[in-house]
Amino acid sequence: MKRNTHRSRFLSRGFTLIELLIVMIIIALLSAIVGPKLFRHVGESEQKAAKVQIQQIGTALDLYRLDYGRYPSTEQGLHVLWAKPDDDSEAQKWKGPYLQKPVEKDPWKNPYVYKSPGDHGEYDLSSLGADGKEGGEGDNADINSWE
Repeated sequence: MKRNTHRSRFLSRGFTLIELLIVMIIIALLSAIVGPKLFRHVGESEQKAAKVQIQQIGTALDLYRLDYGRYPSTEQGLHVLWAKPDDDSEAQKWKGPYLQKPVEKDPWKNPYVYKSPGDHGEYDLSSLGADGKEGGEGDNADINSWE
């Protein structure tokens, strides 16, 4: 009987403060090492997603051009790739949607910048990166259709 009492006291005593502190320090060290690597990959995946979206929009723009003989104007914007134009003469030629879903914003929730005619080709299509401003490095770098 004495043996069971000793065993039950041992099992119910829990962790000491020092043991809890050691575990918390180990967890903090692991998150300090692993955390930044994980967040770097999140930024890279958003950049890759923006590049893929720009390519898909570019393909849709090319299909639009086949139907109209030109790219949408800057004023028309990318909206005509998924919604029929209001103008009757434009609506008759429209064979869309050229994109199944609207893609108005990049992975950072900033609008894509579209210009036609462009400075670098027949059209320019850009994502301004995480900061939403021209230029930048890393996650803030611009992603352009002409590069």
